[in-house]
Amino acid sequence: MIRALKRKLRDAAAQGLPAHLRDGRRGEDLAYEHLCDEGFRVVARNYRSRSGRGEIDLMAWDGEFLACVEVKTRKNEEFGRPEVRVDREKRRSLVAAAYDYARRADVDPELLRFDIVSVLLGERPEVELYRAAFTARSAMERGGLG
Repeated sequence: MIRALKRKLRDAAAQGLPAHLRDGRRGEDLAYEHLCDEGFRVVARNYRSRSGRGEIDLMAWDGEFLACVEVKTRKNEEFGRPEVRVDREKRRSLVAAAYDYARRADVDPELLRFDIVSVLLGERPEVELYRAAFTARSAMERGGLG
């Protein structure tokens, strides 16, 4: 019931937004619900580092790990799967924001994990969680994907 009320409030707030921003917000809401269903404890939404160098869509405890979750939403797969749109630069900004959060929240950086939630909107939205989609080290290295 509380989830439904929160969703209605966020939907009302999104009414004046452009379609792509409404879709993104809807994807984040679906990702939030999916993580809760998977047993995650969400502690922050849309966390922005003080430096302004990065934003993390969802921060959630999954057991002993603090998952830093990037949500990618698309209407369809016409231009590929949503999760492949998390490129090297986005990964780097996520890592920077995650370390900022860990420092401010007094969380051991070794407990950080980087997840991606892929959302395909449609009549029946598809939500897929990729745990440990990348590491801080791989995001900082040259080469590789993205």
